[in-house]
Amino acid sequence: MDRQIPTNPYNNPMAQLNVSIPPALKSWIDYRIAEGRYSSASDYVRDLVRRDQAAESDDIEWVKAQLAEGMASGISDEKPETIIENIIARRRARRG
Repeated sequence: MDRQIPTNPYNNPMAQLNVSIPPALKSWIDYRIAEGRYSSASDYVRDLVRRDQAAESDDIEWVKAQLAEGMASGISDEKPETIIENIIARRRARRG
């Protein structure tokens, strides 16, 4: 008898992963499933991985934008120490 591999909505085979977690985390997953947001622990984990991938992508895009801005700004005549002091001062000012 052939073993069936679970498939996703796009009809691609799904890999299986066994994960050991503490009881408190298992309870949290069960709670989220009971809320109706997720149909299973697998659904919950897939959502977490997708969110992590999206966050990583956002971080990479932010870094690329910062690099592009830096490259476009040209070379500064200020000393590196002065630049760092200005960055720290701006961050402190934003925090209040």
